[in-house]
Amino acid sequence: MLKTLFIASTSACFELENASPYYAPEKYACYLNGKWTLEGETNVFSLFGLLPGCEYSLLLAFEGGGEEQLRFRTSEERCAVSVRDFGAAGDGAHDDTLAIQAAVSFLPEGGRLYFPPGVYRSLPLALKSHIHLELAEGAVLLASPEKERYPILPGWLPDLNSGLPVHFAGFEGAAQPSYQSLLTASGATDVTITGPGCVDGSGGVFWNDIQNLPAARPRLIFLNRCRRVRIHGLTLRDSPSWQLHPYYSEDIGLYDLKVEAPPDSPNTDAVDPESCDGVEIVGCRFCVGDDCIAVKSGKRELAEALHRPAVRHTVRNCLMERGHGAVTLGSEIGAGVRELSVSRCLFLGTDRGLRIKTRRGRGEGCRVDGVSFDNIRMDGVKTPIAVNMWYNCCDPDRYSEYVWSREALPVDGGTPSLGRLSFRDILCENAHAAACYVDGLPESPVEEVELKRVRVSFAPDARPAVPVMKNFAEPCCRLGLYFDNVRRVRLEDVVLRGAAGEGLTAHNCGEISRDGLSVLP
Repeated sequence: MLKTLFIASTSACFELENASPYYAPEKYACYLNGKWTLEGETNVFSLFGLLPGCEYSLLLAFEGGGEEQLRFRTSEERCAVSVRDFGAAGDGAHDDTLAIQAAVSFLPEGGRLYFPPGVYRSLPLALKSHIHLELAEGAVLLASPEKERYPILPGWLPDLNSGLPVHFAGFEGAAQPSYQSLLTASGATDVTITGPGCVDGSGGVFWNDIQNLPAARPRLIFLNRCRRVRIHGLTLRDSPSWQLHPYYSEDIGLYDLKVEAPPDSPNTDAVDPESCDGVEIVGCRFCVGDDCIAVKSGKRELAEALHRPAVRHTVRNCLMERGHGAVTLGSEIGAGVRELSVSRCLFLGTDRGLRIKTRRGRGEGCRVDGVSFDNIRMDGVKTPIAVNMWYNCCDPDRYSEYVWSREALPVDGGTPSLGRLSFRDILCENAHAAACYVDGLPESPVEEVELKRVRVSFAPDARPAVPVMKNFAEPCCRLGLYFDNVRRVRLEDVVLRGAAGEGLTAHNCGEISRDGLSVLP
């Protein structure tokens, strides 16, 4: 039942294997080398304040009397130094940028830079390879509110020798000038950021003026073409825009994070991996103003210039609260999404649960396939499953006839496609708008939607809401299963409770296995 997720020199993260989403079936006490350490109730938990290169014995004692134990060894490190030794004040008033950047720049390879308790006010920082940043409990890395002092990175520049583009920054699926993020790593390998401390983006100074900025808003953490990055235990909050943005990177591990932003904060997605290979998001808690997780692979122009699909992503044992979507694919997925697995997660009060969004013009490379959602629990989610090929945001032509026309247009280089989508072992309570809303394109229908062992009940006071974001969308309430332009619909052991009408609406669909659906009062 107990396995190791991640081990650094001073921290470790563990996961309980069971069938319970996010929360463990019973509470437990954690003992480290025989000494009580913490009380736990979640499937993923962390230990901090460990010593490098040491052996530890971990024992979990459950309320019901069972036990689980394992031994582990923390990793070695070359050295560890405090950022205060480089002149950082940590008082929240002084500008600690130069001290922190000097410490990062001169830290030996394999070293750890330690932030003791305090508030470290800083302008954007550049990270490098083979370093470990640790923020202690009570340590806050606080973004300076002086946005006029933030460097602006070019989206791309031509290489002086070949003339080929060199990419430096991007946002919303396009290479474009962007304010440097508070923590930026470019082309770095083996970057580790850990600790129970906090990274605060001071996002409010950007949220109120987004239409008049000379460049895209910064992220909290931007990883451009990086490899083997691990971020563990931190609280990330109030980013000017997306909080964690891995970009054309690979082998990214995000463990036991808390990501927070106010409900009305614009574009404050928690994690947006874009054109990445091998992203693992486990044991995290998200409560933000936009999508909790949004998997992306660029708009058409970027996807054709640097074709790299989003592949091999795993989301497990996470809690998503609030936000427009819990786990979203798109809409900027011009290079496609493959091999995505979401399991054992809990969604509370999000607008949509499992959400896929694309539109005409994303390109023929926009292919979504091999996507599975298993063992998910939702409560108070307006539309638990939303698949939308008519998404109408983020582009100048969003209201054009090309985007909204329900006529079958010629299949061309701008036509996206959705393959097989699997939704299994899903329990949704207190839904409002629709249980499942799938709207494909007439010229490119969704190939297959499988719902197996799915239970959806509607709230007694269900309120109308728009199930997906498209032109001319109308609010609905207690709509059961809605399918339009889907080649195959496979329903097995699907139960709807409190849905209006017959529970199933299908237009322009091929094979539908209706016998697997039960509609109860």
